[in-house]
Amino acid sequence: MTSSLAESGAAAGPGFHPVIVGSDIGVYGLTRSFHEQFGLRTTVVAFAEPGPIAHSQLIDTVLSGTAPDEIVSTLERVATDRRAAGHREPLLLQSNMDWVVRILAHHRAVLETAGYVLPYADVDLIDRICDKAEFSAVCAELGIPTPATVIQDFATAADDGWRPAPVDFDYPVIAKPASSADYHDARFAGKKKIYEIASPGELEELWTALRGAGFRGRFLVQEMIPGDDTQMRSVTTYSDTSGRVTLRCSAQVLLEERTPAARGNPSAMIVEPIDEILDAAQRICEHTGWRGFANFDVKLDPRDGVFKFFEQNPRIGRNNYYVTAGGQNPTEVLVDDVIRRQQRERVTAQHEVLYAVVPHRMLRRYVLDDGLRARVVGLMRTGRSVHPLRYAADATPRRRLYILTALVNHVRKYRRYYPMSALKANYAAAQQAAAARPAGGRRNR
Repeated sequence: MTSSLAESGAAAGPGFHPVIVGSDIGVYGLTRSFHEQFGLRTTVVAFAEPGPIAHSQLIDTVLSGTAPDEIVSTLERVATDRRAAGHREPLLLQSNMDWVVRILAHHRAVLETAGYVLPYADVDLIDRICDKAEFSAVCAELGIPTPATVIQDFATAADDGWRPAPVDFDYPVIAKPASSADYHDARFAGKKKIYEIASPGELEELWTALRGAGFRGRFLVQEMIPGDDTQMRSVTTYSDTSGRVTLRCSAQVLLEERTPAARGNPSAMIVEPIDEILDAAQRICEHTGWRGFANFDVKLDPRDGVFKFFEQNPRIGRNNYYVTAGGQNPTEVLVDDVIRRQQRERVTAQHEVLYAVVPHRMLRRYVLDDGLRARVVGLMRTGRSVHPLRYAADATPRRRLYILTALVNHVRKYRRYYPMSALKANYAAAQQAAAARPAGGRRNR
């Protein structure tokens, strides 16, 4: 069923139809941005129909399996069905999952033949940048700081003589896959997105589990930069078909997800321009010849006051609606580039706004810094806050109920996975590290 708003958008001739692969809150955020900018419904090729996209009046859901051939064949079927219904406009394809982006890029020729527009870098560059070890090498070329890192290669882990590389910095450390796409199919007990490793023995247990699961990619062991989630920053960019960065947005993270499957995803941020990391992200994209969206994770190291880049994701982020909330709708920049073929001047999101998917009351408790908490409360009181799922044009009773339930569940999850005692310990570590920094060191922003 087509809404009257969608019909008015079609009458205005946007010249494309959005198709997104996925089903999480990021898919809904991007769908909302398309709707706000163009008044269009979006076709979502999903692997399930969870709460963020369920019962939405903006979305036509088509279910698919998760295997590459299933995803591609479902997308081909969507294109065929639209042509049979008399629609001839190009299908603008997006996803906010690394492993799906790789599938789409690897099947670019087939999908373009079916009528899709794929605003992505070439597959070799995606494979390179998706690998956190390769990304660290790019940063080293450009003089952009990254955490101290040991790369553990499992390519020959089946050999009897295989031994892991030594780690020569202090514990605790962080361990994570170099490529989330390579790690996607690994199956073993206790699997997590990111591991906090307290001792050499714990690291050895992880290596044994990965080896036994048949994982043959690479893992990174990185020094743990002290501090709570407020030391983190997020950057989103868009690079046009000529390789120019035309959209930039940054935010200070206030709180991250703590469940094992979602660890590291921001759940609250303040959108603000942070020139130092915006400029660095732009240098990376333009140096490598990147195309399309990119999302960067950065942390301010309180020991030296230096921003350190962790990774570049080859797609718009899970929390992409923070870009629209900051005053720059990413779908407008995307469409101007690949559909309208218009060159744009670079824009940077400037609106200071609170993006949060957790209850405001909980956020007041979890932001311990007095000055930062005052900023958060000020944004709340002046109405400069957004929840990506709270959209007046899509506020059905069932969706309102889901949002309320999700907020309550966030409180439960943080009580279980990130108690106040752990938060206070992390915050104290950052304060101590900053206090110990030599006089004349870089200012802690």
